[in-house]
Amino acid sequence: MRVRLAILISGRGRNLRALIAAVQDGRIDAEIAAVISNCRNAEGLAFARKAGLVTEVLSHAEFVDRRAFDTALAERLRRYAPDIVALAGFMRVLGEDFVAEFRGRMLNIHPSLLPKYAGLHTHRRALAAGDAEHGATVHFVTSEVDGGAPVIQGRLQIQAGDDEAQLAERVMNDIELKIYPQAVAWMARGELRLIENAAIYKGQRLDRALGMDQLEEAFR
Repeated sequence: MRVRLAILISGRGRNLRALIAAVQDGRIDAEIAAVISNCRNAEGLAFARKAGLVTEVLSHAEFVDRRAFDTALAERLRRYAPDIVALAGFMRVLGEDFVAEFRGRMLNIHPSLLPKYAGLHTHRRALAAGDAEHGATVHFVTSEVDGGAPVIQGRLQIQAGDDEAQLAERVMNDIELKIYPQAVAWMARGELRLIENAAIYKGQRLDRALGMDQLEEAFR
């Protein structure tokens, strides 16, 4: 039986597109069970529908509080029995009960060199701090926002002329669209797991995130 992948989105779906492409061409050995968004007008939904995928909308605005939304989202996901849940620009903080249910199955990509700049506005914060480097990190999802075990991280040099939009675009194109499909591919093969609070890659505990030199040729 093939691994089942559910993808959660909120916006344009750039990482979603990369994951769909990697499934379609066989680099990720999985089937996409569903694409779910908390925003009805998320651009990524239209792309997923054109790709023939099952899509659903579960608007957080229709729930009385975060806990109620989490409960409904967990129930919706159970219908698809996902082996992997990929947060791909999903702009909601998930509560402890939700995270506990899907712990070890859920990955996120965050546009910073974690542990630097958890949360929002990462590109702006890196520029304001005068950082020489910036990047993105794939990590397991835990109840600590952007605090789960890191899997793979890519970095690039911040250029003198970079503004927030330019930096965001380079991080997306040069790093995110490569490392996220790779991490999901590893997980689909059973090569990547979470044991206790540690990421385990090919049987070895990761004391730090892997680098882009670990990307397989198909993901470079």
